[in-house]
This record gives sequence, structure tokens and C-alpha cells, in this order.
Amino acid sequence: MKNLKALILLLSIFALQENFAQVWVPDNGDGTYTNPIIHADYSDPDAVRVGDDFYMTASSFNCIPGLPILHSKDLVNWKIIGYALAKQPPFETFNKVQHGNGVWAPCITYHNNEFYIYYPDPDFGIYMIKAKKAEGPWSEPLLVKAGIGLIDPSPLWDDDGKVYLVHAFAGSRAQIKSLIVVCSMNAEGTVVNNDAVMVIDGHESEGTIEGPKFYKRNNYYYIFAPAGGVATGWQTILRSKNVFGPYETKKVLEQGKTTINGPHQGAWVHTQTGEDWFIHFQDKGAYGRILHLQPIKWEKDWPVMGQDFDKNGIGEPVTTFKKPNVGKKYPIETPAESDEFNEPKLGLQWQWQANSQINWGFPTSLGFLNLFCQTTLKDNQKIFDAPNLLLQKFPAEEFTVTTKMTFNTRLNGESTGLIIMGLDYSYLNFKNDNGKLYLNQKTGTFDKKVSESETTPVLIPNNTIYLRVKVKKGGICSFFYSVDDKKYQPIGSDFISKEGKWIGAKVGLFALSQKVTNDSGNVAVDWFRVTKL
Repeated sequence: MKNLKALILLLSIFALQENFAQVWVPDNGDGTYTNPIIHADYSDPDAVRVGDDFYMTASSFNCIPGLPILHSKDLVNWKIIGYALAKQPPFETFNKVQHGNGVWAPCITYHNNEFYIYYPDPDFGIYMIKAKKAEGPWSEPLLVKAGIGLIDPSPLWDDDGKVYLVHAFAGSRAQIKSLIVVCSMNAEGTVVNNDAVMVIDGHESEGTIEGPKFYKRNNYYYIFAPAGGVATGWQTILRSKNVFGPYETKKVLEQGKTTINGPHQGAWVHTQTGEDWFIHFQDKGAYGRILHLQPIKWEKDWPVMGQDFDKNGIGEPVTTFKKPNVGKKYPIETPAESDEFNEPKLGLQWQWQANSQINWGFPTSLGFLNLFCQTTLKDNQKIFDAPNLLLQKFPAEEFTVTTKMTFNTRLNGESTGLIIMGLDYSYLNFKNDNGKLYLNQKTGTFDKKVSESETTPVLIPNNTIYLRVKVKKGGICSFFYSVDDKKYQPIGSDFISKEGKWIGAKVGLFALSQKVTNDSGNVAVDWFRVTKL
């Protein structure tokens, strides 16, 4: 009877985990919420309301599938429902790891009963995809404006049927930056015309200005644009009665005396009950760009975001606030984290470092994830450049990850394990060394090139192992292992996690080999659990 009760309790815990996580829940359950609404790296967020539903996407860079699609009923409780970009073009480019390249700040809109996402690849141009449902299927990417350094597109379908696009520039490619331009498009939004007009040069007044979003309200055209830099900036609003300007500007959100640095870049959302809200990110180093929700009120046709605590006419971020009024209450939900691998499909929290290949691994109907040891490292043999790292975002400031795996190795030199990935990285390396299995910690640092160090290997008596990492405040990671899931031994030394190229640090799995043959070993991952520290 005691065993039955324990089993029921365990099953109820896992059922609960399907709805919301253990480590960060913004909904306080009393009609209020606490920022961040998502303590994970969904940088450059954009959102749209369709009826009673809210949909959001974000930058995905070289993490694939790309363009995550999240859904909410109340702007506080979010879940991942899919991705708009299964593979990233050009395929020959993104079949390899492209740290920091790929999908930069996107925009999601809804027009004529279809969802549209415009997204930039700073090395190729501005793409558009669309779908009848946010869950997909999404169309193949269409390059609507080719060009190097074009970023941050946002369309506007005007009342008279004309269509416009606003975008910015990446100085690293275009050799110009801190400029925003407006141009027209054809009626279908598939061709950008060559009639761009610069509406602001931010060098003097804004320092850096980019990430524009295009809106219209009360006959004013609005461009919401982050200024002042990613980690230290503020939110600027441009407005004009003429789509091509001239525009007047106003700062509407700043850090002030709060601890929320760089509050800017995001989405204005108007609820079905007439409220206005702003979703934006905060750069939090290794944790990435986490998401906050601010109330908006309008004064003389200017938005004021957050609350004006010091009465200077500029809002500051709120920490705890009344939840949006959307007409009814909805249950708590958070983006997926733990994965029991009991379904014949991967959880939506997982992304690879490049376009996935069929021989990297499979979900199964057998209760585990099967990853194959592949020879994907061709040049420097550093895991930093392995495309087949299966990773997910850090979900909170403090958390624990534990995974159970069975290593079915066939060849000398094959390895698998648990990794914390960023520009610096560290991982537990479970390796076949001449028929015996050893575990050690390997750590890599990035300074123009990657260098690695490792600890003395520990002999492991069997091929099933439990690997654990505890992440403490400040991104401090401590590694452990066990052979029975009861007694965990520390291994290696503490590692301070570091953000990746334009993304937060990630945690996940790998399976690698050093030798090409007509077969390979595999790792059967039984489960991957994210729990409190």
C-alpha cells in the first residue's frame, strides 16, 4: 500500500510538471504576478492578440528549430506550442554551427486571417513566413528584401490598404547603425520597395537605436524602439501623423531606481478588455534576455510604461502587479522544462545548435530518447562547434538538472554526457576508453579560439549513470554523478556559466564519436528533470 501511494504521488508530480514548472512561476495565484513572466532567454520578443489568445515569438539565432511560438490566455502564463522554422535556410550554411548568426529580432502580426512573421538574417536579408494557425504549418521562408545588415523588420498594414515596413541596420554587416528607416511594400507584403526613408539617426539623442515595432493608434503612426544599448538602455517612442515622418520622440521606460537594467525592446499588446501592456526583455548575462510585463497607460497620445515612481514622466519597471484583465481566470502554465521522454516526440523546449540531421537521434515509443554518437566535429574537435548538441534554456536563477542515461557504446572514443553551454562551457564527459567507461569534467573557454581543460577520469563500473548539475545564483554550476540515483558524488570544480553569442547559457545533452564506421553507439536517455536547487 505504501508503494502504491508513493507511485500515485510520483505520477501526480509528473502530471503537474506538464502544466507548470517547479523553478519559476510568475503567477502568484492571488490575481497578481511577479516579473519576470518568463525567466528564460526569449530575446527580442514580439506578441500579437487574436481574439482571446495571445501569441509570442522571439529571436532564435542559430538554435534550431527556430522562431519559437508561445501561447497565453492572460499574458502571464505562457507555454511553448511549436516553432515556425523547422530548418533554417540557406541549408548549406546552417547545417553547420553559426554562433550568433541566423534569426535575429522577428515580428509576429495577424492580417486577413493569417499569421505573419517577418524575421531578419543579417547576412542574407529579411524573410517572411505565414500560417493559418500559429501552431503551423508555416510557409517556407520568402526573402522579401535581400541585403547584408538588414535587421529588426516590422510591417504595418494601413487603413487605406497600403503596406509599410520599418527596419534597422546591423553595423557589423552594413557599416551603418543606430538608424531606422521606413519603406513601402506590395499589398501582399511579399516585396519590399526601394523607397526607404530614414526617420531617425539615433547617434546624438539615443546612442544606439534599433529593434523597431510599427503601430497605428488615433491617426498617429508609432515606432516603438529600444535605445541606449542592450544592457543599459531604455524604451523610446517615435510618433507622427505621416508614415514617413517627421517623427517626434519620447523616452517612456527606463531603469530608474529599480534593479531592472535595459528595460526595452518588445511588444505592445492591446487586450480584449481595452487594457494595454508591454512585454520586454532584461539582459541578465548568462541567463539570457528574460521577459517582463509592464502596464501601459496613455497620456496625451503617448504611452507610459510601468509606473512613474519618481514623477518625471518616464515609467519604471514594476516587480509585482495586478494581472491583466482578460475577462476570466486561467490556470497556471509555464514553458516546458523536464522531459520524461515517454512520448514518441521531443519536448518543445529542445533545440539543436544547427539544422538537425536524421542520424543524430530519435524519440522513441520505448520510454527513452535515443541519441547516436556521431562524428560531427571535423576541425578543432571542440564540442563548442558540435551541431548535434541538444539543449534548452536556463529556466530560473537557481535550479537543478538530473538525467538518467544508459550508454550503449560500440567504439573506442565514443562519449556522451550533460553540458552547460555558452561562450565558456563545462560538461560531464562519459567516455569509452579502450572498452572501459570513465567520467570526467571538461571545461572550455572562448577567447578568439576555444581552449579546453579536463579533470582526471573516474572509472564507472556500469553503463547506466545519473548526471546532475546544480545552478546557483550568479550562474555557478556544480556537477555530480551517481550510479544508483541515491548517493551523488561531486566531480570536478565549480564552473561559472557564461552567455553564448547573443543568447543565454543552455543546458543539455550530447553524443559524439571520433571514428567514422558503418555503425555507432548510442545513449538511451531515460529522463531529464529540472527541479528546485
